[in-house]
Amino acid sequence: MAMPFFAPGTDPGPDFVALLRRAATPLPSELRGLDPTQVGHGTTCVAIRYADGVVMAGDRRATAGNWISNRRIEKVFPADRFSGVAIAGAAGPAIEMVRLFQLQLEHYEKVEGTVLSLEGKANQLSQMIRGNLAAAMQGMAVVPIFAGYDLNRGSGRLFQYDITGGRYEEADHTSTGSGQMHASTVVKLGWKPEMGREETIDLVLRALWEAADEDSATGGPDMIRGIYPIVATITEAGFEQVDESELVDRFRALIERLEGGEGS
Repeated sequence: MAMPFFAPGTDPGPDFVALLRRAATPLPSELRGLDPTQVGHGTTCVAIRYADGVVMAGDRRATAGNWISNRRIEKVFPADRFSGVAIAGAAGPAIEMVRLFQLQLEHYEKVEGTVLSLEGKANQLSQMIRGNLAAAMQGMAVVPIFAGYDLNRGSGRLFQYDITGGRYEEADHTSTGSGQMHASTVVKLGWKPEMGREETIDLVLRALWEAADEDSATGGPDMIRGIYPIVATITEAGFEQVDESELVDRFRALIERLEGGEGS
């Protein structure tokens, strides 16, 4: 990649964002001219380590500006048998990135005859996010969470990213999306070392509930339409989505606690 040069009147100086806008790769033709406020965006996602691995969860709402563009979008996907991705940001590029990521991991396993290490998977996703930087600077950012069960370490691991592809491993929990602040506050207050599966699932559901209560872009459970968050566990047994009937029971129990005065 050649070093960009600017005329005296166009030099962005120390403004990094201005530099990116001038030097970044142009947007693909299908993205040019799009209004970011009319593009579906998805939030909020949470991931927590627990005794047996990781729990990942995401709400189901996608918004475009001040409109609810979709009530049933899925934001938590298996990357392969022992890892998963939770997406936030522009829905179209995010889902396309996840599909390509799944394909790359499958291709690597077929060609090499072995599974890519969890660290390698996290690095690969980082490169894909970096490749989306030009679109991100136009308002179509993708900021996922990556998590998995590390077979070598025998424990769950969490990775978060920024729009430039920066990768940061988190020790215990992480969240992303517009409801991130509210969800992460609930998790910080409720997280304990060596939590069990049931307790961890209850915590992520409470985090998404509180995020939906404060953030209009985050959807809460819809009892009428039967829409509930996607929740998955990643353990030594692999990626497994939590059955919806279990989520219904847990949300009903949460509502009963709230009606009883807990956290009101």
